[in-house]
Amino acid sequence: MCGIAGFVGTRAISPSARAAMLAALADRGPDAQHAVCWNSALARTEQEATAALLHTRLSIRDLRAVADQPMTNDAGDIWISYNGEVYGWEADAAELKRRGYAFKTTSDTEFILNAYQAWGLDMLPKLRGMFAIAILDLRAKKLHLIRDRLGIKPLVYWHRGHELAFGSTVRALLPYLKPEERGLSATGIDAYLAHRYVPAPHTVFENIRRLPHGHCATFDLASGELTLAPYWQPQPDSALGFANALVESVKLRTVSDRPVGLFLSGGVDSATVASILAASGHREITAYTATFPGTEFDESAEAARVAQRLGLKHEILPIESHIGDDFERIVADLDEPFADPSSFPLWYIARAASSRVKVVLGGDGGDELFAGYKRYDKHLRSAWRRGLRLPLPATASHAKSAKILDELRLDWLSAYSLRFSGLPPALRRFLQPALASVPAVYWDRMPTDTTEPLRALLETDMHNYLPEYILRKGDLCTMAHGLELRVPLLDHRLYQSVLALSDEKRFTRPRKL
Repeated sequence: MCGIAGFVGTRAISPSARAAMLAALADRGPDAQHAVCWNSALARTEQEATAALLHTRLSIRDLRAVADQPMTNDAGDIWISYNGEVYGWEADAAELKRRGYAFKTTSDTEFILNAYQAWGLDMLPKLRGMFAIAILDLRAKKLHLIRDRLGIKPLVYWHRGHELAFGSTVRALLPYLKPEERGLSATGIDAYLAHRYVPAPHTVFENIRRLPHGHCATFDLASGELTLAPYWQPQPDSALGFANALVESVKLRTVSDRPVGLFLSGGVDSATVASILAASGHREITAYTATFPGTEFDESAEAARVAQRLGLKHEILPIESHIGDDFERIVADLDEPFADPSSFPLWYIARAASSRVKVVLGGDGGDELFAGYKRYDKHLRSAWRRGLRLPLPATASHAKSAKILDELRLDWLSAYSLRFSGLPPALRRFLQPALASVPAVYWDRMPTDTTEPLRALLETDMHNYLPEYILRKGDLCTMAHGLELRVPLLDHRLYQSVLALSDEKRFTRPRKL
């Protein structure tokens, strides 16, 4: 886990501006910071630079300095700056070694670098895990930006003419931009008001974009052309089998050269991960549960019962929050406007756990895979409407009536957003009348087939709510404390095995623990 940033273009960026970009990423990578820079002739420089790759490292695999980034090949003409973890790459690395590729480290970074040299972007199907990758290919004069299939790791970019800048966070890009290039986006603000977060490809800034999950962006240094393309489309796959895929996914995510823990709540998702850890013999992994004294937010008793039954070490972390003291930092760590109150307890337990371990496994993704949210059942009651919209008046005298009218004006799938939205379209139209139109949703990808209504809702969440709300929160709140969060329920091979399940197997109601 790390922070990445960089730029290629025509403007000369000072060492102080590069240092400010690195400083914005310091919490994501407290173990090492490096910058590699080039001038307009693509010669290395330490002065003002027109191209650079920046990296702050949280060391997880191969803790030696030789595994620091940015990393290059022997020829020095391919460079990588990478945030994330990929798993199960050792067999492919063995094939590369047989083909003559040298490995000086045991890090996944070097595997990705060698895999790109051998196979180019055809290496992407071989990457299993979470990643935001920047590869600068000086031979082809191209910069590739790649985001993992399910959107676990963030990546934003700014593009104008022959210039492109990128980073793990919006704040890491701002030192690169001139003041006049930092205008807020009316569309991004409206998207935030609609969804309580800013969905991809938007950000709260006018010209900063978010790379959608499962996409690769390629920037041609010569022409300035930027092309975006998806590289993965999930397909049902029963070859591995759901049970085997689940166990394999959890086991792969225990590999680390730093201590590993588990976030254990009272729910089914994290208890499932805990059960596999225990059955696999990983009883050295400690489960951590947050408790908030004096509040109703306490699942420690249920979590303790699970840990005891499984024989796992368990530690309850009392969270003495002082939100007044920490509020400004938490808002800054969330990078952009983000209206999920659960980000506060997650930020606090991440801070507490980071003093004990540097890697934690979590249960994120279970609700989206298996329809765990109550809103699914509620919205399915109106599935009969499908594409039907009712021509209703544009105003209503009562707020509740306005929301009902808004829902009936929308097609059924778009109206799903109102089940957990921020402000309804009618109110947003009032707040920003200057916008030419106020769409109901800003979701990046919507299913075109609603013949299976529940699966359509799940696909909507997998493309939007999960990567840009749940996973963004998990990444930002843990990386704010130099803590790597791994989400085994969101392995792409596991996801495809879930898609292959029948409804009878996928949508069961588990008994209470």
